Amino acid sequence: MSLTERLGLAALRCLDPETAHGLSLLALRTGLAPIPELFMGQRLATKLAGMQLLNPIGLAAGYDKNATVTEPLSRAGFGFIEVGAATPLPQPGNPKPRLFRLAEDRAAINRFGFNNDGMEVIATRLAARKPGILPVPVGLNLGANKTSDNRAADFARVLARCGPHVDFATVNVSSPNTEKLRDLQGPAALTALLAGVMETRAALATPIPIFLKIAPDLTDDDLAQIAEVALASGLHGIIATNTTLNRDGLKSRHKGEQGGLSGAPLFERSTRVLARLSQLTGGTLPLIGVGGISTPEQAYAKIRAGASAVQLYTAMVYEGLSVAARIAQGLDDLLVRDGFASVTAATGTGRSDWL
Repeated sequence: MSLTERLGLAALRCLDPETAHGLSLLALRTGLAPIPELFMGQRLATKLAGMQLLNPIGLAAGYDKNATVTEPLSRAGFGFIEVGAATPLPQPGNPKPRLFRLAEDRAAINRFGFNNDGMEVIATRLAARKPGILPVPVGLNLGANKTSDNRAADFARVLARCGPHVDFATVNVSSPNTEKLRDLQGPAALTALLAGVMETRAALATPIPIFLKIAPDLTDDDLAQIAEVALASGLHGIIATNTTLNRDGLKSRHKGEQGGLSGAPLFERSTRVLARLSQLTGGTLPLIGVGGISTPEQAYAKIRAGASAVQLYTAMVYEGLSVAARIAQGLDDLLVRDGFASVTAATGTGRSDWL
């Protein structure tokens, strides 16, 4: 991490977390933020649901909610990025404060509630983005409006409007901050929801991969049902996992805040869910590992547990924007150390350690 980045992070941590988040986006938009170089190489190049990735380190949804900095993020060391979540109508989200740093735990709690500019504005921004120098896929996290009469249909509506302008889309039924949204993870509701989304996908001029993002707070039976539905629905991958409601072992004074917990405390829980999904799907469905990644070793552990690629977000709060490039370089070193010629060769080789 450069001195400039260390000083910038220190300054941002003096501010309210949501204000700091907004200023980091402003710095990217105006060119004030230093952009790290993408780390890539033959071992790191991989495919995810047919998309060619220069490296398997992705940016999770939630940072660039409104697709305002896709161009600088595409140059910031990530192999792929996900923006959103986007809902059909704009919505302000939950009252502030709604984002909390848990520095002692290297974590964060948020209860944003899908605050975003709505699909029309976001689709316009996505359509206007210029092709990057390097091919970095950009995807959209699909959400539902809090006041919607038919939340299941909202996902298909956003896909129909924004799908032509992204490389993949994610059905997000796992945010804990929209009341009863996680109920859509049940098998009957999820089957019906995904049927609508996949029908909409088929109608796109260029059909794109569709992923499903699930919660970490699921039982083995829940996971088995989700795996069955995912395979039957023709999904192209599962993102494991979203934030957790669990608060075990936290030290921070903010540990009692409502919302989803992300960061270091989520690593083991999310990796166990990932490994279990890998077992349930027999390695036939691409999995994206998310939750608590801030080091090359953690990214490698997710891959060996069954992930074809990984995503991070909270790590940037503590490690800066350059964390993606540093993890990619360290991951490459680990693949060399263990004799793996590619990310794919390493995928799932350590799954039994997490079961």
